[in-house]
Amino acid sequence: MKPRRKASAQAASRPHEVWLIERLRKPKDAAAYIEAAMEENDQGVLMLALRQVAQAQGSIASVAEKAGMTREATYRMLSDKGNPELRSFTALLAATGLRLSIKPMRKVA
Repeated sequence: MKPRRKASAQAASRPHEVWLIERLRKPKDAAAYIEAAMEENDQGVLMLALRQVAQAQGSIASVAEKAGMTREATYRMLSDKGNPELRSFTALLAATGLRLSIKPMRKVA
């Protein structure tokens, strides 16, 4: 008797990166993702999150063009070591359809 082949859970799954990029095409999901990254208080995490949002918008090169930046500078900014100026950061956000917003902190009891 031949051994039965088990149904593979992997056959029905997609790589996480593909799933994430699909989700980040939605502005609400992209905004929530960036906000969650900001709450980590780690600039590298924030830059990588913005990089993934840029990829979801087509490509980093197209986002760089919309922001009026070079592709090379944008890739450097969106690395885990990236440290853009505020105007560059807000330009990249705008190129992905997002904006920086400030809200009051919750009071800690």
